[in-house]
Amino acid sequence: MFLTGLLTTMEEPVAYDKMSDEKLLLRVAEGDKAAFQQLYQNTDKTIYGFILSILRNLQDSEEVMQELYLKVWTSAGSYQSQGKPLAWMFTIARNLCYMRFRDQKHEADIGLSDLSEMETGEFCPQIEDAADKMVLHAALKILNEEERQIVLLRTSAGLKHREIAADLEMPLATVLSKYNRAMKKLKKHLREEGVH
Repeated sequence: MFLTGLLTTMEEPVAYDKMSDEKLLLRVAEGDKAAFQQLYQNTDKTIYGFILSILRNLQDSEEVMQELYLKVWTSAGSYQSQGKPLAWMFTIARNLCYMRFRDQKHEADIGLSDLSEMETGEFCPQIEDAADKMVLHAALKILNEEERQIVLLRTSAGLKHREIAADLEMPLATVLSKYNRAMKKLKKHLREEGVH
């Protein structure tokens, strides 16, 4: 696959690890593969958590993530320098996710509201702890889209609340409030399900 080859056939980046994502993206626009590799390493966990929070399906999320980075590689030249490359990538990711929903709707002839209510089965087969699976299932099922994004960016991508606020362009107080509210919802749901 092109993306895998692009990421694995490069030398280790030397000075790139000190560059901002903004500068890296501008170098990617010039065809710099090492800058692309560093940008990927800087953003992959955050982007994956964001995509998973929307799609709520492991396989679809991985596929959309591949599509996103291919799009970043081919469209970096269209990025308008604003100091917010991650916001630009989130916009592309969101659009790809909604395109995936439209494709699924067309293939299965079901509505978007039906997609959000579907049981999606095993989201993350590599999570072996049953309690962790229940927490992930609950997060993907009972939280609204913003809450899912914040919780998954915090837990799976390991971002700090202020980083999430910057990436999602929300006030820090809003992110903290939504995160705390989401965690209370999850705890209540898990108590009701008998998981402690």
